[in-house]
Amino acid sequence: MKSLALNTKVSFAPHDWKINHSSKILTIGSCFAEVLGSQLDSYKFSVLNNPFGTVFNPLSIAKLIDLALDGKVPNTSLYHQNADKIWLHHDFHSSFWANTREELETKLIGKLREVNQFIRNADVLVLTFGTAYAYRHRGSNILVGNCHKVPSDRFVKELLHTDQINISLEQILFKLQSLRRDLKIILTVSPVRHTKDTLPLNQVSKSTLRLVCHRLSEKFRQVEYFPSYEIMIDELRDYRFYKSDLIHPNSMAEDYIFRTFADELIDTPALEFMKEWDGVLKMINHRPQHGLTESHFALLNTLQNKLAALSVVTDVSAELAEIKRRINEFPAN
Repeated sequence: MKSLALNTKVSFAPHDWKINHSSKILTIGSCFAEVLGSQLDSYKFSVLNNPFGTVFNPLSIAKLIDLALDGKVPNTSLYHQNADKIWLHHDFHSSFWANTREELETKLIGKLREVNQFIRNADVLVLTFGTAYAYRHRGSNILVGNCHKVPSDRFVKELLHTDQINISLEQILFKLQSLRRDLKIILTVSPVRHTKDTLPLNQVSKSTLRLVCHRLSEKFRQVEYFPSYEIMIDELRDYRFYKSDLIHPNSMAEDYIFRTFADELIDTPALEFMKEWDGVLKMINHRPQHGLTESHFALLNTLQNKLAALSVVTDVSAELAEIKRRINEFPAN
């Protein structure tokens, strides 16, 4: 009997490189960039995860990378003090705030320097684009990354053009290439749906981003596209893979997309480590039903030996310290 296919699989072009535990990875972009970075971090990869916070549109992402690469200071006309007297900046996420403008500027410059230093030694840069819509600050006529709940009449919403995005990103890619020739760049379109734009216009936005990614991956040999958006809407074409808001992928979908990412872009030894690490985490999270028994003491010793062996591959010092602490709880030991 012919087997029945229950979904359409997204196909992949073969890759001539893979991520491993010696790779230094930087993620920047929408909330999906943070999800991916967190998943990589949980498997002990070296990750600087979305250091600017959530950034949705590609021009704001390009602007922040440019600031970091060139050692520029944030635009002084985009500082904003809200009703609570908190200082924010329209190019940065609301997690960057301070009680004074000077304090905020110091924080932002420090973060830009951190990214500059990391990217000089990075092996992989993951850029996740959320939307092709952006907001232009009327007072300065500048496209910004965050409105910070300022009244909407102070901004103009506009759909970015593919050429407009391509020109900006190409300039950044050339700069990155001159700084770090072997840097691999993974582009992806976020699977999160921007329903506030309406579903038809969300599709226009995603299509714009997808075309940008396609053109850049054709022009630059170091650029690859990972189809997280396509996996969500084709392989996982069902509302059971969304959170209750019907906008964000749920944990099942995030895990599925990450596993696909891992299978395609992570090398075999690292994949084997990830499988073993899943087992180690299960042991670490195990809580004895009957207290500090001899069998639990034996499990902790086994776990300590496993962690000692894995320490050759990556840093597990925090986990080793925790297991040693638990072993020391046994009175006779």
